[in-house]
Amino acid sequence: MKIIVDKEKCTGCGECKKVCPKGEKIWKVDGTAEASNLRYCLLCMLCATDCPEGAIKVLRDGEDE
Repeated sequence: MKIIVDKEKCTGCGECKKVCPKGEKIWKVDGTAEASNLRYCLLCMLCATDCPEGAIKVLRDGEDE
C-alpha cells in the first residue's frame, strides 16, 4: 500500500492529518503533507476523500499506478 501526495497540488492545509483516525502517527505536515508509518493506516481513505486540493491518492497492494 502507498499513499501518494502530489506536492504540486498540496497546500499543506493539514486536513489529511485532521480527518485521519491515526493522523498523529501517519501524517507530517510541514509546507506539504507526507505519509509515513503506514502500518497504522486503516485504509479508510478519508485523507484522499477530504483533501480539498485532490492531492492524495491511496494505492492498495496489487493496484496499478
